[in-house]
Amino acid sequence: MSWEPIAELAKQVASGTVTAAELVERALSRIDETAEYNVVLEKATDRARARAAQVDAAVKAGKKVGRLAGVPFIAKDNFLTLATHTTAASHLLEPFQSPYQATAIEKLEAEGAIMVGKANLDAFAHGSSTENSAFGPTLNPLDKTRVPGGSSGGSGAAVALDIAPFALGTDTGGSIRLPASFCGVVGLKPTYGLVSRYGVVAMASSTDVIGPLTRRVEDAAVVLDVMSGRDAYDGTTIERDKTTYTDLPTDIKGKKIGVIKDYFGEGLDASVRASVEAAIAKLKKAGAEIIDVHLPSLSLALACYYIIIPAEVSSNLSRYDGQRYGLIAPDAEDLEASYELARERGFEGENKRRIMIGTYVLSSGYYDAYYRKAQTVRTKMINEFADTFKKVDFLIGPTAPMTAFKLGENVNDPLQMYLADIMTVAVNLVGIPAISVPADEANGMPVGLQLMAPQHADRALLGIARAYEELAQ
Repeated sequence: MSWEPIAELAKQVASGTVTAAELVERALSRIDETAEYNVVLEKATDRARARAAQVDAAVKAGKKVGRLAGVPFIAKDNFLTLATHTTAASHLLEPFQSPYQATAIEKLEAEGAIMVGKANLDAFAHGSSTENSAFGPTLNPLDKTRVPGGSSGGSGAAVALDIAPFALGTDTGGSIRLPASFCGVVGLKPTYGLVSRYGVVAMASSTDVIGPLTRRVEDAAVVLDVMSGRDAYDGTTIERDKTTYTDLPTDIKGKKIGVIKDYFGEGLDASVRASVEAAIAKLKKAGAEIIDVHLPSLSLALACYYIIIPAEVSSNLSRYDGQRYGLIAPDAEDLEASYELARERGFEGENKRRIMIGTYVLSSGYYDAYYRKAQTVRTKMINEFADTFKKVDFLIGPTAPMTAFKLGENVNDPLQMYLADIMTVAVNLVGIPAISVPADEANGMPVGLQLMAPQHADRALLGIARAYEELAQ
């Protein structure tokens, strides 16, 4: 049974029509019922029940409760949370329990939301399929032989399997939007800095973004409205929209939508193309002005991304040395061996690959040849997107060039795996908001339609996504 809209659930709890305890038990039961999909790495049973009891007691006492009162949710297991481990799906952090929570979790809990479990992911969020998890892959909710996307594959699958009304993910190069596309749900990547990253295991600090995965665009708006805004603990955070993100402008007529022609060339599955073109036709019929656009540097986005991001990964992962927290190597003969053994045993193959690439491009003699050039291309891309948004209100294209691929299909071919992100990475490099919403199916599997907007235009983006959602029904 699908969950009701988040705002409706909270209203029911606040009025006493249903209890927070009932919603929590429904979510916990659903985790057990879907265990074969390997979605949730750890349940937060005791804390969730205790928090539900607090919400219900407040309602009974006639006290005011929050906008998310009693609403269960799943957090990707790279968010620091109390009463559970935070493993980032890696053996290196398997024993780790955080003494504090991420700002995003704190804001959600302050409004009455209740975390019921931690979702599987590619270890340290390195991957596009959730097959790089140290605890086994998550299965696609619509076809167990396929991947759910990554790195937030567990979060996408949790929503598609109706485990909870929403799940939290992180998006460094498409890690919210790709699972949304492959699992047939909504995935929002906000403007860089709109949601605090404090208390989230860092991957690449210049592109990491936190966002929700939901069944409906309106639910994504509700969650963003609660999580967004400045945070003293994260110096990269920005001011939120003064208008609530739930007040969505859904008028399509006269809106200029740029179709990124660079995304419709070689490598795009014909069925995916047809599905996305049909979605664009619906927007045109509703009164949108459709304009073809070309961004010259877009063809370099993936290469640029896989230089800059591994460089940041190699820096961020250097803190995991087996000394202060997480996995240790008690059999090491000396300090250097302790470092080596902890990292050898704790990191997955993809983690090691990215550390090596990142260390290489930052090394003496190669910094100028690779890293500096990639940053120059990134700046050029930022300018091209900014210029394009002077001509159009939104950009549109596929979220991914294919539907969910088979488990194991790309495991031994890193390049093919990286190509799954070819249509999502540019958004992260330039810091703009983007959302993946379900379009028609192709090959019997969901297709994601990706909509993009200028920086800070998250509310407008949610509005056009909501308008399309209504057209697609």
